[in-house]
Amino acid sequence: MEAGKTPGSEREPVKTAGRTPGKFAVSDLRIDDTKRRRRRGGWSKWLILLVLLGGLGYGGWMFWMGRAPAVQIAEVRRRTQTGALSVLNASGYVTPRRRSTVAAKITGRLDQILVEEGMRVAADQVLATLDDTDIKVRITSGEADRQATVASLADLRVNLKNAERERVRISRLLEEGIATRQAMDAAETAVESFEARINLVEEQIKAAEARLQVARHDLENTVIRAPFAGIIVSKDAQRGEMVSPVSGGGGFTRTGIATVVDMTSLEIEVDVNESYITRVRERQPVTATLDAYPDWTMTGRVRTVIPTADRQKATIKVRIAFDQLDSRIIPDMGVKVAFLEEKKKEEAVPANGKPAAVMLVPSDAVKDDAGQPVVYVHSNGVVERRAVKLSPSSGAPGGAPGGAQASASADTALLAGVSEGEQVVISSPQPLHDGMSVKIAEGN
Repeated sequence: MEAGKTPGSEREPVKTAGRTPGKFAVSDLRIDDTKRRRRRGGWSKWLILLVLLGGLGYGGWMFWMGRAPAVQIAEVRRRTQTGALSVLNASGYVTPRRRSTVAAKITGRLDQILVEEGMRVAADQVLATLDDTDIKVRITSGEADRQATVASLADLRVNLKNAERERVRISRLLEEGIATRQAMDAAETAVESFEARINLVEEQIKAAEARLQVARHDLENTVIRAPFAGIIVSKDAQRGEMVSPVSGGGGFTRTGIATVVDMTSLEIEVDVNESYITRVRERQPVTATLDAYPDWTMTGRVRTVIPTADRQKATIKVRIAFDQLDSRIIPDMGVKVAFLEEKKKEEAVPANGKPAAVMLVPSDAVKDDAGQPVVYVHSNGVVERRAVKLSPSSGAPGGAPGGAQASASADTALLAGVSEGEQVVISSPQPLHDGMSVKIAEGN
C-alpha cells in the first residue's frame, strides 16, 4: 500500500481469471445483496416511526374527545306575573338635564376660587370672586361727583329764594310807580333761570346715582354664585387668570370658571335606530344596567322621544328617566337599556285558565337545531338535549327579542321545555350532544 492512502479509499480492480488487470466487466455493476437489505431496513424504520406517531396522535385525539369539557351554566328562572319582555335593546349614556358651566358676567382677574371637583354646592353659594379694586375706586369717584353736584344744588336753591324775594320787592315798587317794567322783567328772568339750573342739577344727580348703581352692580358681579344646587364636576380656571363672559384675549382669557351638575336631574340618553323607533313610546317601562355595575339592574320609563332624526347615523334620540336615583349613578356613565313590553294576553291567561309558567334563560343558552330551538340541561355531570317552546315575544333562537340586536346578557322567555331551578349550558368549548359528560367551569 502506498503512503497517504487508506484502506478502501480507492476501489481496486477485481482480479478474475482470464481478465486483464485494471479493467471491469458488466457483471461488476451488480449491487451487493447486503447493501440492498441495508436500504430496505432503513425504509422500514421510517415506516414504523410514522405508524407510531399516527397512533400517538389518534390516541391523544381520542383522549381529548373523551375528556369532559368545562361548560358555563345558568339557572332557569321563573318570570313573575308582573314581569315584562324586552322588545328592544340599546346602549347610551347617563346625562343630566341641568348642567351649567358657570362664567363671570364681567371681565376681570380671578381673585379667589372656593370650590374643587366633587364638592357639593347649594343654590346661590359663592363659587369664586373677581378682583374688585378698580370697581371700588370707580364707586368712590362716582360718590364724590354726586356729592359735589348735590352741594351745587343747595347753592342754587339759596340763590333762587333770593331771586324770588327780589321779584316781590320789584313788583311792589312797580305798583307804586317807582320801579320800571324792565326791572320787573329782569327779576322774573332771574327766578326762572335759577329754577332751570336747579332742574338741571337734579337731573345730573340722577345720572350720577345711575352711574353709581352700575358700578355697584359690577361690584356684585365680581361674586360668582352657583345657579342651582349640584356637584362641581370641573374647575375650569385658576386664581390669577383673566375671565370674561365672551371669548377674547386668545388663550389667556377663560370663559368658564366651574361646571355644576344637578344630580337630581340625571337621566339616560340613547340613540335608537329609526327602523325600531316604532317599538318605543312615552311612559314605556325600561330596565337599565350600568357598564360599571353589570349585576345591578335599575328601572325607569321613557320620558320623551326627541322629534328629530340624525341623518348621519339614522337614529332618533330617546331620553329615559330613572324611577329612583342612586349615588352610584354619575354623568357620562355607559348604560345598556332594555325597552319592555307588557305580557301578551295569550301568555298571561292560556286556554286552561291557569297562569302561564314562563321561564327565563340567557339567550346564549338557546340553540337552533335544524330550525328547532333546544337547550342543554345539566344534571350530575351529564347534559340532556331538550326541545323548548319560545315565547311569541322572544324572537328566533339565539336572537334578540323582536329581531333587535340584543346584548349577551339578554334573557329569552320559554313557555315549555324547562323547569324553574334547572341548570342550562350557556357556553361550551366544543359541540354538545345528548348524554355527553361535562364539568362545570371554575368561577361559574
